[in-house]
Amino acid sequence: MTTNLRRGQPLVIVGALAVLLPACMLIFGRGQAPQPARQAAQERHSAAGPEAVATVPAAQSERHHYIVQSVSADAARSAVEAAGGMVTSDLSVIRAVGAALAEQELTTLRAQHSGVQIYDDTPVSASSIGGTVPETYYPSEVDAHQLHLGGLTGRGVTVAVIDSGLWNQQGPLQYSPTGGNSRVLAQYDVILARQQPGYYRPPALENYARNINDPYGHGTHVTSIIASSGVAPSGNFQGVAPGVNLVSVRALDSTGAGVYSDVISAVQWVIAQRSRYGIRVLNLSLGAPPSGPYWQDPLNQAVMAAWASGIVVVTAAGNRGPDALTIDAPGDVPYVITVGAVTDDYYPMQPKQYRLAAFSSAGPTFEGFVKPDVVGMGGHNLAYAPDNGTLAAEFPQWVTEPYHDFTMSGTSQAAAVVSGVVALMLDVNPQLTPDQVKCRLMSGARPAVNSNGSLAYTVFQQGAGLVDAHDSAYSTASGCANQGLNVLLDLAGLQHYGGRANEDSNGNFYIMAQAPAPAKSLVPTLVGGLLGGVSKVLNTAATLTAKVPLVGPLVKTVAVLGDGLLWNGTYTSSAGYTWSSGYTWSSGYTWSSGYTWSSGYTWSSGYTWSSGYTGIDVPTQE
Repeated sequence: MTTNLRRGQPLVIVGALAVLLPACMLIFGRGQAPQPARQAAQERHSAAGPEAVATVPAAQSERHHYIVQSVSADAARSAVEAAGGMVTSDLSVIRAVGAALAEQELTTLRAQHSGVQIYDDTPVSASSIGGTVPETYYPSEVDAHQLHLGGLTGRGVTVAVIDSGLWNQQGPLQYSPTGGNSRVLAQYDVILARQQPGYYRPPALENYARNINDPYGHGTHVTSIIASSGVAPSGNFQGVAPGVNLVSVRALDSTGAGVYSDVISAVQWVIAQRSRYGIRVLNLSLGAPPSGPYWQDPLNQAVMAAWASGIVVVTAAGNRGPDALTIDAPGDVPYVITVGAVTDDYYPMQPKQYRLAAFSSAGPTFEGFVKPDVVGMGGHNLAYAPDNGTLAAEFPQWVTEPYHDFTMSGTSQAAAVVSGVVALMLDVNPQLTPDQVKCRLMSGARPAVNSNGSLAYTVFQQGAGLVDAHDSAYSTASGCANQGLNVLLDLAGLQHYGGRANEDSNGNFYIMAQAPAPAKSLVPTLVGGLLGGVSKVLNTAATLTAKVPLVGPLVKTVAVLGDGLLWNGTYTSSAGYTWSSGYTWSSGYTWSSGYTWSSGYTWSSGYTWSSGYTGIDVPTQE
């Protein structure tokens, strides 16, 4: 399941509010997912607004919710209060506050404080596709079971999950295989903290031990994929990293919906508590279609801050595939580990039957970065989850009686698998930085290869391939991820980046071998257009060629890639893929590097940055 989020969009860009969805697909089994209940819940949410509305006095019910950013959170707070608005949350991690503003208050704020940035407080929600304890196969399918046999379970590594909460019947999530005290170190409810400001004591006095529960069920499902210590009759653990410590943060409500400001608050809380609880990994199984450059999105800014603080961020690619240019935010952040989904097609432990899930979003991003970075098992994942939550009530046929296990599919689930793999890597080598983790994760992955040795899927569909816990944990690779990128400069607004992907005149995407030639006269048009909401920066490849040399040749030296880099929206083979650990990327992972955005290139077909997204996009089959 992938929770879909949508980027916060500046008000200078006209766009409809989006729903932030969990990256799990509500595709259960092989058939079409029943969606009426989800849609109804979403419509109710859209009509009522974020849960924060409940805290606004009835006389001010015409207020809407925004994110107001300035040179500091205090400055943003002062600006909102001076305009007569209500501050609803502190978002210091991005120098901002959440605010409730009536139309006149919004007009006053804009008029009196030209230096502030105002974003829609974008709605967010979870999305997934929905059995002694039942056997789960995904830990073995990504080679984690081999590490379990050697005693590696992620012990000592803390994974934070921002989602819909954690079921108060923690079951196999409460204790590690070695026993001891509860490994659920902390739970924090962002929604409750917003609605009842006095519920939590100051951080120095609060132990965050109270249960937050999971009325929806998505958060527990994702957490169980990462960390369940349940043991099947085979002796295999149900979870990928059954020994990790857990921190659960609730930012999505009982329908799997939420807003940007709550998710940003959750990320901010995780950053603030990272040392206290030893948080090394952050799982974000949620996303929304992009509405502008990655660096301009408020949630993306918070996610980049988490990466810069030393936390490995793993996020879902989205469930809008198989078309190109469908990567969700915050998965479009170049630094983080973005995960697509593979299904075993109901043939567990038979790699030749594994398929890229049809719903898995594909790259490149609109800034030219190859995404996803890797793929994980995300088809019909069975995991411990509440049998009394919203999902179980809507889809009782996917509860595995008499056990508290539920089946869901999506890039949400795939991201959780990869978060577990990352925890195992950090168990082996706790000193790894986020960039080093990403590099070794990619180097240990197994791309799908046809019988003739060519890629079965392009890098825009599978990235470096299916993750392999053992090979990644013991990889010695270095310097192969995020080269040429500087997250601190990016956060400071001093430099932004573009990736190596581009589009030819026939609509095919390819990898550039070198940086595009500088085009000073074109830069203001590009940057101004991207930030100001023009519908198309450049219309055709011919236009681009006329104004700036066409960004360099294809990577023809990488013979094994060939036309595998060209996107046509179809799979290159119907059977017999080999997920090959012996595949050699002869040019390394050059696509994981970046160029300064000021070099002045963009998509030949343009992009409408002002377009909005108004509904949940849920695939109809796995």
